Amino acid sequence: MHIDSDLYQRVLGEELRKLRRRRGWTRKELNQHLQSDISLQTLATYELGTRQCSVVRLVELCLAMDELPQDLLARVHRRVFTDEPGKVRLDLPHVVADRRPELLPLRRWAEDRLRQPGAPREVQLDKPAIDRMAELCGLASTELLALLHQDGLDPGGGG
Repeated sequence: MHIDSDLYQRVLGEELRKLRRRRGWTRKELNQHLQSDISLQTLATYELGTRQCSVVRLVELCLAMDELPQDLLARVHRRVFTDEPGKVRLDLPHVVADRRPELLPLRRWAEDRLRQPGAPREVQLDKPAIDRMAELCGLASTELLALLHQDGLDPGGGG
């Protein structure tokens, strides 16, 4: 099994940010619950997935937020390594880079998603969403899925 370390780090960061926000904490408030001294910038880079987090630091962050580290890692693992049944995973930057005219509505949608603060670079779409996107592109759902899979826009090959 190949590990995309950038994707893994990004998803881990997203899960840490979700966990903090669920508690209603700012990064500064989280920092006040930690044993060690971590800068707010370091916390931000963990959440953005641009800095690797040591195992000990990850455990400290989880415990401060009353989360078992294994539960957090299980969520990350599911998001990185498994596709939900019936869903298609899309790599949004690859969709944006695709210049075929028939995919213009999909490209515009992906550009909009990527502009949103904290947006994931990959999303999973269910069948109704794929059907609607295919309709907007003037394609049959099967044609859209074939295009996405053949060009690596769907890294999971789902569908």
